[in-house]
Amino acid sequence: MAELSAQLVKELRDKTGAGMMDCKKALAETAGDLEAAVDYLRKKGAATAAKKAGREAREGLIAQAILPGAKVGVLVEVNCETDFVAKNDGFRQFCDDVARKVATDPGADLEADRIAAVAKIGENVILRRHERFEVQGGGLVAAYIHTGGKVGVLVEVGAGREETGAHEAFKQLVRDITLQIAAASPLAVSRAGIDTAVVERERAVYRDQVQGKPANIVEKIVDGKLEKFYATSCLVDQAFIKNPDQTVSQLVAATAKAVGDTIKIRRFLRFSVGEELAA
Repeated sequence: MAELSAQLVKELRDKTGAGMMDCKKALAETAGDLEAAVDYLRKKGAATAAKKAGREAREGLIAQAILPGAKVGVLVEVNCETDFVAKNDGFRQFCDDVARKVATDPGADLEADRIAAVAKIGENVILRRHERFEVQGGGLVAAYIHTGGKVGVLVEVGAGREETGAHEAFKQLVRDITLQIAAASPLAVSRAGIDTAVVERERAVYRDQVQGKPANIVEKIVDGKLEKFYATSCLVDQAFIKNPDQTVSQLVAATAKAVGDTIKIRRFLRFSVGEELAA
């Protein structure tokens, strides 16, 4: 009987991820019925999650998943209450599993997984946001998670031909762009992607900085400052972090020439744990 009980506990732990004592209690409450014990733990987990739902969760991790073929990629932010839990291998695995499930099925219902994570971890867990890229036509998606999992990047780079995605120079370009985005925090791919309201606000600040000068001089100074703004805010205008004498646009052009194809950075994401989200 002791062996049977130990085996049941093991099976229940494998099915639910719950602790040994919780599994023993669940089996005791259900007279050793494995499926009833699973339901018991799920209900207990839901009740625990509901109690913890109001607790603040601002720590956490960014995780990513790229499906085979590099045509689909996902970036997720999962929050918890403490940095101690964020560094836990179990929590990291949970975040990776969430990213993989969303990549495989964008409509996946993850609430049961979240509830189970709360019960296992003992803290409130929030699936704060996720976004999924799927390549249409030639090109690849790639992701990069900065050390510690506090910053993550997802990028889609397009190519004119499907076979270009297999070219090592193209793959290296895509990897380099993820590092660029993580390090240099661009606001948009190009100038066309910068909100006009943001540009006008920058113009207003620059004009205030040079009050009292002739109007034609003011506009020249403002235009010069805007160029510097674009050089730091637009990905293609930024200096390449591995070679500051070259812009990202020039890097893309050089790679396109090397592979004999057209290349375009289509879109990117950069998630940082706890950052304010746009309304």
